[in-house]
Amino acid sequence: MSTPESPPAPTPATTPFEWIGGEEKVRALVDRFYDLMDLEPGYAELRAAHGSTLADARDKLFWFLCGWLGGPDYYQSRFGHPRLRARHMPFSIGIKERDQWVACMDQAMGETGVPAELRTRLRDSFMGTADWMRNRGG
Repeated sequence: MSTPESPPAPTPATTPFEWIGGEEKVRALVDRFYDLMDLEPGYAELRAAHGSTLADARDKLFWFLCGWLGGPDYYQSRFGHPRLRARHMPFSIGIKERDQWVACMDQAMGETGVPAELRTRLRDSFMGTADWMRNRGG
């Protein structure tokens, strides 16, 4: 029960988008993810798969994650259904790329302060999706 002197109790987040902290936090996560991809030698194969510039990829992942997490559906309003597997078919995605993507995203989630419980849930979901995106064995 709140009194005039105390603030009301916080309302629990109803979506992962709210839980993560909204657009500003999703943007910070995406930016850190691509910064790490550029900086860390352990993500070299993942970075090589993205071509010379990351600007388009940054925007598209931000737009996609906003909607996927339960926020504004920027990606679908621009491009229609994500068709993730079809859109990634031109890229060679094997176990190494999958594992680097998930590790890079997990590192970015840790460095941008994604709450631990949400981070675990997202990492598991990202791994399932990343594994489904593989189009070659190795």
